[in-house]
Amino acid sequence: MSEKRAPVPLVDLEWQHAQVAAEVASGFASVMSSGVFVQGPEASAFEREFAAFCGVGHCVGVANGTDAIELALRVLDIGPGAEVVLPCNTFVATAEAVARAGAMPVLVDCDPDTWLIDPEQAAKRVGTLTRAVIPVHLYGQIAPVERLYALLSGRPVAVIEDAAQAQGATRGGRGIGRWGAVAATSFYPGKNLGAYGDAGAVLTDNDEIARRVRRVANHGSEAKYDHSELGFNSRLDGLQAVVLRAKLRRLAAWNEDRRRLAERYHSALAPLADAGLLRLPTTAGGNVHVWHLYVVRVRRRDAVLSVLHDAGIAAGVHYPTPVHLQGAFRYLGYGEGAFPVAEQLASEILSLPLYPGMTDDVQDRVVEVLTAAVGAGDAADVRFTTR
Repeated sequence: MSEKRAPVPLVDLEWQHAQVAAEVASGFASVMSSGVFVQGPEASAFEREFAAFCGVGHCVGVANGTDAIELALRVLDIGPGAEVVLPCNTFVATAEAVARAGAMPVLVDCDPDTWLIDPEQAAKRVGTLTRAVIPVHLYGQIAPVERLYALLSGRPVAVIEDAAQAQGATRGGRGIGRWGAVAATSFYPGKNLGAYGDAGAVLTDNDEIARRVRRVANHGSEAKYDHSELGFNSRLDGLQAVVLRAKLRRLAAWNEDRRRLAERYHSALAPLADAGLLRLPTTAGGNVHVWHLYVVRVRRRDAVLSVLHDAGIAAGVHYPTPVHLQGAFRYLGYGEGAFPVAEQLASEILSLPLYPGMTDDVQDRVVEVLTAAVGAGDAADVRFTTR
């Protein structure tokens, strides 16, 4: 009987916790003794440190990444009657935040090579009601925002970055928060910089935007019991800030480890790509990728995924259903075939385990099982044609 092998997680949060456990325990004790659980000194310190890390003037910690996008929209006065252009190849929260703000999501397809927003299609969908475009920095790399700006030249349309998957990524030397009027990010536990629960942030160089985000996220208040505008409750708590500060000190090194592992995948999987059995991810020119996810394309994706799962390898799919085909957004009126690139991707994309601390032996096991799974058939429908 063969020896049972330990399962391989998609991301090893237990390993991350072990690296920061002592600092987190000390920080938690400090917050507990202070009695300041919402915002407070730890949250303020994290905001300063993350703003410095990103090279922006302001970071406002909030409750989660979805709130961060909604707050960005609200402080730019984008709501009922406005349209917001965004890619359909994204997590549903991007469109959800637009709808929650009262605006209308206008979806566009993605680039077939990088899977990021197609700037040309986005520009074509900009109309008289369009108030913003949200380029999503997907899977760990920054969208081609400079191309978007060139196409939007002279039009009164704000650019809001959805940077939930790109903490530490750069494009042309510029990181998240330095491309749009405002950026939103998420610190959901599995992110490159993850909390021990939900948390998020809004990034901006604009003093007034930062001030208003902080006010709207605090019940529309800057002074206790004085509520100058309608807001809601979305604040970073001190315990999550402790975790984020400890992990932020390691983020650059952890991202570098992700890049090393991505290069190992590139090399190990190149023969499969050359044989047309899968397609490797593409990094856009000028980008320094942080590999939040390592996503390949395979035929018979669900069958391949089943083989990986049976072998104890927790591969995933990000995302199996594009936004326009989700029931919640049926009211937008898009049907199957509306966005062919995203729909094709949704049937083929496969996220492989990749996380800081992953050993070469574990990664080699993923490659071994994946190679056997995609090479199981030799029929034409298993292979990609040469492009």
